[in-house]
Amino acid sequence: MTQRPPIPPFTEETARLKVRAAEDAWNGRDPAKVALAYTPDSSWRNRSEFLNGRAEIEAFLKRKWTKELEYRLIKELWAVAGDRIAVRFVYESRDADGQWWRSHGNENWRFDADGYMAERHASINDIPITEEQRLFRWPQGRRPDDYPGLIELGL
Repeated sequence: MTQRPPIPPFTEETARLKVRAAEDAWNGRDPAKVALAYTPDSSWRNRSEFLNGRAEIEAFLKRKWTKELEYRLIKELWAVAGDRIAVRFVYESRDADGQWWRSHGNENWRFDADGYMAERHASINDIPITEEQRLFRWPQGRRPDDYPGLIELGL
Protein backbone atom coordinates (compact mmCIF):
# COMPACT_ATOMS: atom_id res chain seq x y z
CA MET A 1 0.00 0.00 0.00
CA THR A 2 1.34 3.44 -0.87
CA GLN A 3 1.18 6.41 1.45
CA ARG A 4 -1.87 8.69 1.52
CA PRO A 5 -0.50 12.08 2.62
CA PRO A 6 -0.64 13.87 4.85
CA ILE A 7 0.54 11.16 7.23
CA PRO A 8 0.77 11.14 11.03
CA PRO A 9 1.86 12.56 13.29
CA PHE A 10 -0.41 15.41 12.24
CA THR A 11 0.10 19.09 12.89
CA GLU A 12 -2.87 21.44 12.97
CA GLU A 13 -2.05 22.41 9.38
CA THR A 14 -1.76 18.85 8.04
CA ALA A 15 -4.88 17.79 9.98
CA ARG A 16 -6.84 20.62 8.29
CA LEU A 17 -5.64 19.30 4.91
CA LYS A 18 -6.80 15.79 5.84
CA VAL A 19 -10.20 17.08 6.97
CA ARG A 20 -10.73 19.07 3.76
CA ALA A 21 -9.68 16.09 1.63
CA ALA A 22 -12.28 13.96 3.43
CA GLU A 23 -14.96 16.63 2.95
CA ASP A 24 -14.15 16.90 -0.75
CA ALA A 25 -14.26 13.14 -1.23
CA TRP A 26 -17.59 12.74 0.56
CA ASN A 27 -19.11 15.64 -1.41
CA GLY A 28 -18.04 13.80 -4.57
CA ARG A 29 -20.32 10.92 -3.48
CA ASP A 30 -18.29 8.17 -5.16
CA PRO A 31 -18.44 5.23 -2.71
CA ALA A 32 -15.59 3.29 -4.33
CA LYS A 33 -13.27 6.30 -4.32
CA VAL A 34 -14.16 7.30 -0.76
CA ALA A 35 -13.60 3.74 0.53
CA LEU A 36 -9.98 3.85 -0.70
CA ALA A 37 -9.14 6.39 2.03
CA TYR A 38 -9.62 3.68 4.67
CA THR A 39 -7.43 0.74 5.61
CA PRO A 40 -8.59 -2.61 4.16
CA ASP A 41 -9.64 -3.64 7.70
CA SER A 42 -10.90 -0.22 8.84
CA SER A 43 -13.53 -0.33 11.59
CA TRP A 44 -16.41 2.13 11.76
CA ARG A 45 -19.25 3.04 14.02
CA ASN A 46 -21.74 5.22 12.19
CA ARG A 47 -24.74 5.99 14.38
CA SER A 48 -25.79 2.48 15.46
CA GLU A 49 -24.19 0.66 12.54
CA PHE A 50 -20.83 -1.10 12.85
CA LEU A 51 -18.76 -1.74 9.72
CA ASN A 52 -15.49 -3.55 9.03
CA GLY A 53 -13.42 -3.22 5.90
CA ARG A 54 -13.62 -1.35 2.65
CA ALA A 55 -16.31 -3.56 1.08
CA GLU A 56 -18.72 -2.85 3.94
CA ILE A 57 -17.82 0.85 3.89
CA GLU A 58 -18.46 1.07 0.15
CA ALA A 59 -21.81 -0.74 0.47
CA PHE A 60 -22.81 1.57 3.34
CA LEU A 61 -21.96 4.68 1.31
CA LYS A 62 -23.95 3.40 -1.68
CA ARG A 63 -27.00 2.97 0.56
CA LYS A 64 -26.40 6.34 2.23
CA TRP A 65 -26.23 8.38 -0.95
CA THR A 66 -29.21 6.56 -2.45
CA LYS A 67 -31.34 7.79 0.47
CA GLU A 68 -29.67 11.15 1.21
CA LEU A 69 -30.30 13.12 -1.98
CA GLU A 70 -28.60 16.43 -2.87
CA TYR A 71 -26.08 15.73 -0.10
CA ARG A 72 -23.74 18.60 0.83
CA LEU A 73 -21.26 18.40 3.70
CA ILE A 74 -18.95 20.71 5.65
CA LYS A 75 -16.33 19.28 8.02
CA GLU A 76 -14.27 21.27 10.51
CA LEU A 77 -11.21 20.29 12.51
CA TRP A 78 -11.97 20.07 16.23
CA ALA A 79 -8.77 18.61 17.68
CA VAL A 80 -5.61 16.79 16.64
CA ALA A 81 -3.03 14.66 18.48
CA GLY A 82 -0.50 12.35 16.85
CA ASP A 83 -2.38 9.90 14.62
CA ARG A 84 -5.85 11.06 15.73
CA ILE A 85 -8.13 13.78 14.42
CA ALA A 86 -11.51 14.87 15.79
CA VAL A 87 -13.94 16.72 13.54
CA ARG A 88 -17.37 18.20 13.75
CA PHE A 89 -19.53 18.26 10.67
CA VAL A 90 -22.90 19.26 9.31
CA TYR A 91 -24.54 18.03 6.15
CA GLU A 92 -27.82 18.77 4.45
CA SER A 93 -29.81 16.38 2.28
CA ARG A 94 -33.35 15.58 1.34
CA ASP A 95 -35.19 12.29 1.34
CA ALA A 96 -37.29 10.78 -1.45
CA ASP A 97 -40.41 12.47 -0.04
CA GLY A 98 -38.79 15.92 -0.39
CA GLN A 99 -38.13 16.48 3.33
CA TRP A 100 -34.87 18.34 3.94
CA TRP A 101 -32.61 17.36 6.82
CA ARG A 102 -29.67 18.99 8.57
CA SER A 103 -27.45 16.39 10.20
CA HIS A 104 -24.98 17.48 12.90
CA GLY A 105 -22.22 15.22 14.11
CA ASN A 106 -18.79 14.51 15.48
CA GLU A 107 -16.23 12.03 14.25
CA ASN A 108 -13.14 10.60 15.88
CA TRP A 109 -10.55 9.31 13.44
CA ARG A 110 -7.38 7.22 13.91
CA PHE A 111 -4.92 6.78 11.05
CA ASP A 112 -2.27 4.20 10.28
CA ALA A 113 1.34 5.20 9.61
CA ASP A 114 0.65 5.52 5.86
CA GLY A 115 -2.21 8.03 6.28
CA TYR A 116 -5.18 5.67 5.80
CA MET A 117 -8.04 5.89 8.28
CA ALA A 118 -8.08 2.78 10.46
CA GLU A 119 -10.97 3.80 12.74
CA ARG A 120 -13.96 6.12 12.41
CA HIS A 121 -16.48 6.72 15.17
CA ALA A 122 -19.41 8.96 14.18
CA SER A 123 -22.24 10.33 16.30
CA ILE A 124 -24.96 12.10 14.30
CA ASN A 125 -28.26 13.87 15.00
CA ASP A 126 -30.81 14.78 12.33
CA ILE A 127 -33.08 17.81 12.35
CA PRO A 128 -35.86 18.32 9.79
CA ILE A 129 -35.60 21.68 8.02
CA THR A 130 -37.54 23.46 5.32
CA GLU A 131 -36.09 24.20 1.92
CA GLU A 132 -35.94 27.87 2.95
CA GLN A 133 -33.79 26.99 6.01
CA ARG A 134 -31.10 25.36 3.90
CA LEU A 135 -27.66 26.93 4.21
CA PHE A 136 -25.61 24.69 1.91
CA ARG A 137 -26.46 25.95 -1.56
CA TRP A 138 -23.33 25.50 -3.67
CA PRO A 139 -23.55 23.38 -6.85
CA GLN A 140 -23.39 19.64 -6.16
CA GLY A 141 -19.80 18.49 -5.54
CA ARG A 142 -16.81 20.15 -3.86
CA ARG A 143 -17.61 23.11 -1.62
CA PRO A 144 -16.07 26.24 -3.17
CA ASP A 145 -13.05 27.62 -1.30
CA ASP A 146 -14.82 30.93 -0.70
CA TYR A 147 -18.01 29.30 0.67
CA PRO A 148 -18.42 29.93 4.44
CA GLY A 149 -17.55 27.19 6.91
CA LEU A 150 -19.54 26.02 9.93
CA ILE A 151 -18.44 28.84 12.23
CA GLU A 152 -19.23 31.52 9.64
CA LEU A 153 -22.66 29.96 9.05
CA GLY A 154 -23.44 29.99 12.78
CA LEU A 155 -23.40 26.22 13.05
